[in-house]
Amino acid sequence: MDIAEISMSLSQNKLMSAVGTAMLSKTLNMAEGQTELLTEGIDMSSPSLESLVYPTSGTSIDLRI
Repeated sequence: MDIAEISMSLSQNKLMSAVGTAMLSKTLNMAEGQTELLTEGIDMSSPSLESLVYPTSGTSIDLRI
């Protein structure tokens, strides 16, 4: 193996490493965004624990004059 081949091989390895790191960064950003959307959806659609225990709590107001 001569110096030119070694240099070319190292350069290709460096490039592939940079591309892999960039792809991993993009994947992590996308996963973080999906996680945020998932947690927002769970928070909005799930009933509170109190409403599961007392289902009629807060559904009516008692007024006396």
